Amino acid sequence: MGQIRNPVRTRLKEIRTAMGYSQRQLGIDAGIDEFSASARMNQYETGKHVPDFLTLKRIALVLDVPVAYFYCEDDNLAKLVSEWDKLPRLAKRKIKAVLGGGS
Repeated sequence: MGQIRNPVRTRLKEIRTAMGYSQRQLGIDAGIDEFSASARMNQYETGKHVPDFLTLKRIALVLDVPVAYFYCEDDNLAKLVSEWDKLPRLAKRKIKAVLGGGS
């Protein structure tokens, strides 16, 4: 069996670069000590380490995406999860109704 792609590291690098953050600045803004921020973010992006849930939640807050975004293996699903989080409540209810999920 081949190596399994880690969606956390892929999504993290993807959105960090899209938003123009350096690894260091994102780490600092997410509450990581400024002297280790760059190294830790690099380890997360290379897959050497995986951030714990609370760290990933702080990173998600800085990047304005839901934590679930980082766990999506499919690019389209990641975009959908990210956009869903930004929808107004009424729009979410309408979509749920169409999907048969009620309100």
